[in-house]
Amino acid sequence: MHLPLSGLSAPTPSRRTLLRGIGGAAALGAGIPLLSACGGSGSAADPKTVTVGSNASDAVPKKAFADIYAAFKKQSGITVDVNTKDHNTFQEQINSYLQGTPDDVFNWFAGYRMQFFAAKKLATPIDDVWKTIGGNFPDAMKALSKGEDGKYYFVPLYTYPWAIFYRKSVFQQHGYEVPTTWSQFIALCKQMKKDKLVPIAFGDKDAWPALGTFDQINFRTNGYDFHVELMAGKASWTDAKVRAAFDNWAEILPYHQEGAVGRTWQDAAQTLASKKAGMYLLGTFVGQQFTDEADREDLDFFAFPEIDPAYGQDTVEAPTDGFMLSKAPKNHSGAVKLLEYLGSPAAEQIYLKSDPNVVAASTKADTSSYSALQKKAYEMISGAKHLTQFMDRDSRPDFTSTVMQPALQKFIRDPKGIDGLLSSIERQKKTIFASS
Repeated sequence: MHLPLSGLSAPTPSRRTLLRGIGGAAALGAGIPLLSACGGSGSAADPKTVTVGSNASDAVPKKAFADIYAAFKKQSGITVDVNTKDHNTFQEQINSYLQGTPDDVFNWFAGYRMQFFAAKKLATPIDDVWKTIGGNFPDAMKALSKGEDGKYYFVPLYTYPWAIFYRKSVFQQHGYEVPTTWSQFIALCKQMKKDKLVPIAFGDKDAWPALGTFDQINFRTNGYDFHVELMAGKASWTDAKVRAAFDNWAEILPYHQEGAVGRTWQDAAQTLASKKAGMYLLGTFVGQQFTDEADREDLDFFAFPEIDPAYGQDTVEAPTDGFMLSKAPKNHSGAVKLLEYLGSPAAEQIYLKSDPNVVAASTKADTSSYSALQKKAYEMISGAKHLTQFMDRDSRPDFTSTVMQPALQKFIRDPKGIDGLLSSIERQKKTIFASS
């Protein structure tokens, strides 16, 4: 999963219900109780105070952000008054929160989720911030931070890629080579099956891992531009291109771990850790399940293989978390200074010191303390031509949670019924996207 902002805490089944709040038919003015703003301090108008609405409620990220804000105060003299809410509550109430009297700055996600609020005028453009921080980020990260109007609305802090993970010792033992093309990938799956390994570990009990599998296959089959159009509701799910992506998935589905719909991602990861599975498509948080240091050192990954040479491996799925400026910040100048600091390599270094499981969004951050996996993740992201987020961040979460999650589980159970399934998806998509 493209983790919640709480670093690498394990996602839970309840997360599925959280995705319906953003961009849903009842999205704005949904009558959800408002998050209290300004941390309850009433000090938002103070020129020496900036308020931040935070969903970093878990201990590790909460400390990491506190360290950043302490360093910012030392540099600027401005106090950051943090209004921390439980991560899940924050996401459920975000719409009403932003319509009310939100904090000056708030934690959020790049991509469609950011663009949705920008289009609704519930966030302030920050082109002035980007004049200062623009040189710190690669072009793909800049593109992720822009609204549909071409203006900047987001400051990225950290990110991590989805890729295919494997154990180096297993590949060495069997003489496997890392595949870069679809045909090589299928040949490797066949060989692993002969060698009595589960070729691809898979667990979709919580219904989001399959979203990531579709993303990879679709942008490798049809390219980044089509994938973005499809996620935005502009392309049709009955398009022959979508059928081609599902045909490709159907080709490798027999090599996926059986019974996936009843298995958690953690249990699937354990089959990789115990060397019963050869590969696993997931985010770098899969490393959580490798508690033994030697096993963790044995973990490696490669980019999802090329399907169409026209698109190669130029797109990387890299969920990115960061900050936005609310619609009417009480301390605009102070908020701008904070966002400029949050977009600096110094702020990223402070964060990564407390939470070393992700990588900096900036190309100027110091990577000398990175683990081998972090360095590789950083190189994959910084070298990407295009970055995607994840289906429920790149599309309307009410669509992905209520339509796509059950649809993909149905496909996994019965890949032969794809035409009727795609027609059903398209009908529901039209209804949901017309409701905004």
